[in-house]
Amino acid sequence: MLCGLGFDALVAHDFANQQSRGLTTYIRQVFKNFLIAKTYTFQIRLKEKTFTVDAYFISIANSNQFGNHFTIAPMASLSDGLLDIVIITEQSKIGMLYNTMVQVGGLNKLKTPEKIDKTRGIIYFQTDKININNLSNAPMHIDGDPVETEKEITASIKPKCFSLLVNKNELT
Repeated sequence: MLCGLGFDALVAHDFANQQSRGLTTYIRQVFKNFLIAKTYTFQIRLKEKTFTVDAYFISIANSNQFGNHFTIAPMASLSDGLLDIVIITEQSKIGMLYNTMVQVGGLNKLKTPEKIDKTRGIIYFQTDKININNLSNAPMHIDGDPVETEKEITASIKPKCFSLLVNKNELT
């Protein structure tokens, strides 16, 4: 599962309104929205810390990929009991592009919530619960599907509420 606020959600909303589908249409929407991208203000509350940040987008992931094998949270796991949070903070557009590629490439290291530095271009951490006040009314998506924007979002892991059966013979 992956939920997003901000830039990626704006792309999802615009993509949903297009007549044609597919990767080409999606890439066109990414470029169009990149040119007009703006930051949104969010207040983040964790058990360990509360902070306010201006960001292009926030991804809340329980798995590591968007569609088309685009990995935003390389350390995310459906079975670790944690949400992976990726925040691309306010910076130049070139910085945004660069830092997003660093994140997608798996080159950004996880931080503990206590060591979050909101002045960095990328904030990447894990938590079992996050509360986000969406102060700028940023658009929102769930698994790439546009949804109505919420002013307050709480995401948490509910331990042992989903069982996943894996045939170990198929993994080799």
